[in-house]
Amino acid sequence: MHADKPLTQRALTPEEHTHSQFDTIDVLTISDLHCSYGNTKVVSSANISLNSGEIGCLLGPSGCGKTTILRAIAGFQGIDQGDIKVDGHLIANSLKQSPPEKRNVGMVFQDYALFPHLTVLENVMFGLNKKQASSEQRALDMLETVQLEQLANRYPHELSGGQQQRIALARALAPKPKLILLDEPFSNLDTELRRTLSLEVRDILKAQNTSAILVTHDQEEAFTVADKIGIMMKGQIQQWGTPYDLYHEPLNRDIANFVGKGSFLPASIESTHSITCELGQASSAQALLHPIGAEVDVLVRPEDIISDKDSSLIAKITEKHFLGASCYYELELPSKSQVSTVLSSHLNFEMGDHIGIRFSADHLITFDKKADGIQR
Repeated sequence: MHADKPLTQRALTPEEHTHSQFDTIDVLTISDLHCSYGNTKVVSSANISLNSGEIGCLLGPSGCGKTTILRAIAGFQGIDQGDIKVDGHLIANSLKQSPPEKRNVGMVFQDYALFPHLTVLENVMFGLNKKQASSEQRALDMLETVQLEQLANRYPHELSGGQQQRIALARALAPKPKLILLDEPFSNLDTELRRTLSLEVRDILKAQNTSAILVTHDQEEAFTVADKIGIMMKGQIQQWGTPYDLYHEPLNRDIANFVGKGSFLPASIESTHSITCELGQASSAQALLHPIGAEVDVLVRPEDIISDKDSSLIAKITEKHFLGASCYYELELPSKSQVSTVLSSHLNFEMGDHIGIRFSADHLITFDKKADGIQR
């Protein structure tokens, strides 16, 4: 279904909601999702699986389709192909979809979307049944959860950005949804507050055992908050996995380039567990799938390069960034290839210095020179 066509606003039939008692039910399952704006394809072949209590994240540059997927889950965006299930129930496919209010999904918007004429307590109560005596208590409980119960009678304009964000989260949590969607929720905050609040939000979601999907273009934020991350590029989820998997087992060069810092150096496969490159020989704890003698590219991360004053391999420092306890250095090898390293700031090398280095890696990631597929 294209975005410029009216969305079907009727609930799915009971048969469409039915799932086998033997199925494994994830809180969120997205299968082969395709979305368009008019004739422009925005999302292609997206697949996501999120377990109960897990926090997922869609990470990628602006315009890659992250928010479109979030809107499709919420019910604000039609889909051309595939299906979306929440708690095992089908909520959307290409033919029909449940209306947003029937999806058991909460949302925290980028601008918080608090009602200025309502008090904090009234904002949190907005999605609750006002006729139920327990609604006010539920709202007060949520304010206590986000540690803002003392602000119940204030109005949004009297709150800081961080306080408004937590009120928006409390409002989304109040109806006890199966899933919370967070669309760049920290983007309007300064850097230090973003770090602090992202950890607070993670703690709150974990304490409530509520699953969530976060959209961000900030890698540090994604790796701090999420249990699972989907790297999005040009409308496709390139890889969906744990932060560890994305960093140590990237599926292609684009992901290896995007996640963390690293360089690619030409290398030769010496044995099933070792390679040789300009940095010397290195062994891998995991078997390498390339045949012996194959010419490959090896991914070199900053932590793979250590300082060694006795090494015969000398590199020139071409860039330096002081990070407090450590310093980040860009290094030029004799071949003019570039690698990077992070060393203790006590060493305090300067731009233009020539230093001895050593290749110290036991987890090698190698790529075929003519393809993006990873071979380890």
